[in-house]
Formats: sequence, structure tokens, C-alpha cells
Amino acid sequence: MSKLKNDTFLRALLRQPTEYTPVWMMRQAGRYLPEYNQTRSRAKDFLSLCKNPDLATEATLQPLDRFPLDAAILFSDILTIPDAMGLGLYFSTGEGPKFERPLHNERGIRDLVVPDPNVHLRYVMDAVSQIRKALNNEVPLIGFSGSPFTLACYMVKGGSSTDFATIKTMLYQRPDLLHHILDVNARAVTAYLNAQIEAGAQAVMIFDTWGGVLSHAAYHEFSLAYLKQIVDGLKREHDGAKIPSIVYTKGGGLWLESIAAIGCNAVGLDWTIDIGEARHRVGDKVALQGNLDPAVLFSNPDTIRAEVGKVLHSYGWGNGHVFNLGHGISQFTLPENAAAMVAAVHELSRQYHCH
Repeated sequence: MSKLKNDTFLRALLRQPTEYTPVWMMRQAGRYLPEYNQTRSRAKDFLSLCKNPDLATEATLQPLDRFPLDAAILFSDILTIPDAMGLGLYFSTGEGPKFERPLHNERGIRDLVVPDPNVHLRYVMDAVSQIRKALNNEVPLIGFSGSPFTLACYMVKGGSSTDFATIKTMLYQRPDLLHHILDVNARAVTAYLNAQIEAGAQAVMIFDTWGGVLSHAAYHEFSLAYLKQIVDGLKREHDGAKIPSIVYTKGGGLWLESIAAIGCNAVGLDWTIDIGEARHRVGDKVALQGNLDPAVLFSNPDTIRAEVGKVLHSYGWGNGHVFNLGHGISQFTLPENAAAMVAAVHELSRQYHCH
């Protein structure tokens, strides 16, 4: 195993000493970058881009060519798993993801099976190993998946939702059916992330984008229990290196202590919680990732610098912080504002670390 030139991100996740706070951005390979839009137009559509390892590699590397980020994240989509389960994922222009065969009846739900990631999601594993090779050990590669509950939201509805009425109706009327979907999803996500680790991912992240729409009790039963099931089943080491895990529930600030207790290495935070308060609440159990409001990047470099400074100051002295946005970067962000954020993190964070 050859050594990483910059392993600051991995060390921060493991709460080891670093010289500065590492930074990457959720959705860092995306539509705010003109070069990404060119790659995407060559691919014809978003799904074809995800399924072409050459283009996925190109998209993954684009933000790293532009900004001195401390990690790369696999270019893919959270809905690759339900697609591999045969639900027929497609993207309509301007409408987001849709499924041809959503889970509208009991038979479809009972027939769900865990896809073999090395067969049905081979294109993802090929992309991971290709990206890992292309990174040439400059920075670590993050693999990822959607959470069981977040995937179920799309699988049951057949697309995006604003009120989550479809999934919540099932949750309260037929919890047995939803638990069945979630169990299959959890086993699928575990297999998928472990296959990404074997293909070369050096850290993994679970995106629980919609867990925050649940009630307190429902979150613990229908989202967190399955996140724990996945974390329990993840490979902790590969090729002699530790593989850290990050769990991110958007809107999950209320349940920080519960999330920190499931065994993940780091908890991702959205921008609605003060990171210093979060650190105080979880103690030294986990690292924290976050949590600048992505809308800050609509301002100007001076404001960005000041807001970055506030997040760093709030986290305070010491290790265990990975700087990130509280959610994905907006497609309307100017690349130079993203550059200003990265520069500010690298410069202003040094005072909080040992030298």
C-alpha cells in the first residue's frame, strides 16, 4: 500500500493531530463548475455520466484540479441501489429522479432483493478503482451511499417529495412493509459500501438526507436503527489502513448524541446547529464534519472568510473537525467563491492546531 501525500482528512476523521482543518464540499463535482457541465453534455444525460467510469473519473477530479481540496468524493448518485434493484431509475429534465416501477404494492416490496454490487453495480466499482488510480495517492477518496430511509422515500413515492405523505402513510399504516424495505436497503448499502472499500474507497459516508423529516420516535426506529445496522457491518480496515465512516442526517441536530453512539467515526452536521455546541454535546466520541451554510457562498470573499472564521472559532482548538458545507454546494455558486472558502479554511484553521 503506497502512502497518501495528504492524509489530513483521514487523520481528522480519526481525531488524530493535523496541522490545519481539512476541507471538502458536498456535491463538489457539480453544475457550478463549467467543466462539469461540458462533461455532462458529452454524456448526454446524468445517469449515463454516472454509469461511464471514464466520465465519472473526469467529473470526480475536476474540483481537485481547480481547488486544493483535502479529499475527493466518488461521482455517483444515491439512487444507484434502487436502480440496481430493478426499479428503473430515470431523470426527467428539470424534474429530478423518477422510478418506472416504484414500490406501490406488497408483492413488489416482498420481492425486493439485495443487488450484488460487483455485478449489478459494477460500473460504480470500476469508477472507484479508476478514480483511486487517477488520484495517484494525492488525497483520499470517499465512497458513499444514501441511507435506507432516504432511499425508501424515493422508492415508495417513485420520485422526489415535498410533504413525504406517501412514505409516512406507509410508516404509520404498514410499518411492517416499511421495515422490510429498510432491512433490504440496509443490507444492500452495507454490501455496496464494503465493495467500494474493496475497490479503493478510503472513507465512506452515508447520506441520510430525509431522516430529518421524521418525528423523534420514528427517526430512531425507521432511520437510525438501520444506520447502526450498516455501521456495524462496515469493514473497519482494508489493506492495512483504517476506513473511517461519516453519517450525515440533514436536520439531525436534535439527535446528535444518538447518532454519535452508533459507532461511526464522524457525524456530518447541517448549518442549523452551532458546531461548538455540537462538539460539547458529543465530547470526544466522534469527529464532526461541517457546517457552513452553502448560501454563504452567494456573498463575497470577505464575508466568506468571516463566516468560515466563525465556524472554525466555534469548533475551537484541537483536532477532529473536517470543514464542509452544511449541505451540497448550490449550482448557482461562483467557483471563485468556493475557492475563497477553501483558502480561508486552510489559512485560518492553522491557529487551532499544534505546529
